[in-house]
Amino acid sequence: MDEDEVMNEFDEEDVSNVIILNDENGEEVRFEFLDLIEYESEEYVVLLPITEEEEEIDGEVVILRVENSGNEEEESYVSVDDENVLNEVFTIFKDKFKDEFNFTDTEE
Repeated sequence: MDEDEVMNEFDEEDVSNVIILNDENGEEVRFEFLDLIEYESEEYVVLLPITEEEEEIDGEVVILRVENSGNEEEESYVSVDDENVLNEVFTIFKDKFKDEFNFTDTEE
C-alpha cells in the first residue's frame, strides 16, 4: 500500500464521521458525529461543530432528535426544546464517554 492509498483511506474514514447541516440562514455547517443516543424511545445525535480554527475548540456539543420520514435512507435532525431531555441525553453521553473526553461543568 503506497502513501496515496493510506491518505485516501484516512480521508474517507474522516469524512464518514462528518455531517453537513444547514443553519437557520441556509449556511452549511460541518459537525463531527460523536454518538447516537436512545432516550425514551427516541434517538438523538450528539454532534461537535467543526470550526476552521481547530486550536480553539470550545467543545460545546449540539444534540438533535432524529426524525425518520419512513424511508430508511432519509432522516432529518430536529432541534430539541425540552431542557430536561437535553440534560438527560447529555448525561447519558457523558457517562458513556467519561474515559475518552474531559468534561467540565459550565453551569453556574
